Amino acid sequence: MIRVLVADDHPLLRTGLKTVLSQEPDLEVGGEAEDSDHVLRQLVENKYDVLILDLMMPGRGGLDVLRDIRRQHPELPILILSVHAEDQFAIRTIKAGASGYLSKDNAGTEVVRAIRKVLTGKKYVSPTLAEMLANSLDHDGERPPHESLSDREFQVMCKIASGMTVSQIAVEVSLSVKTVSTYRARVLEKMNMNNNAELTRYAIQSGLVG
Repeated sequence: MIRVLVADDHPLLRTGLKTVLSQEPDLEVGGEAEDSDHVLRQLVENKYDVLILDLMMPGRGGLDVLRDIRRQHPELPILILSVHAEDQFAIRTIKAGASGYLSKDNAGTEVVRAIRKVLTGKKYVSPTLAEMLANSLDHDGERPPHESLSDREFQVMCKIASGMTVSQIAVEVSLSVKTVSTYRARVLEKMNMNNNAELTRYAIQSGLVG
């Protein structure tokens, strides 16, 4: 039996995925997690064959957790689940070590196919994402400004754009206020912007935050 760990803070979505996977005779949801710390504990305490990981769970940022899991469990296939369209986050997560990327809009119809694909050791990417990955290699100079940010800078930008203060971000990502302020300054410099309002407007217009 293939054991799947579903990590998402929305109970209804976890229930929906359990219903879909229960229709497959060789798949089962062997565990659930509602925040990033719970995911890490589950992976230590139990054995899973695939992880479905929500990118925006409470706690540490999804990219941070993804990197930690990749270091601690290098053989575990990880499917990223996100409300964001592929063009916003997919390339970044694949480069960070994800095995595939699923939009929540089509997760119900694609999740079984994605699980079976990553269990073979291959990446699960849609035709649209495959084209974007190819274009990202060929047209680095044409990338949107936020793609020049490091993962941590990108995380800080999104949290600022979501209305969080530097102090709140520092607590959530376990960094000092000074360090977060340094990341904020780097983001403003790289994005050629002057303040949080400009970052927020850009992030909303780019679909990076709601």
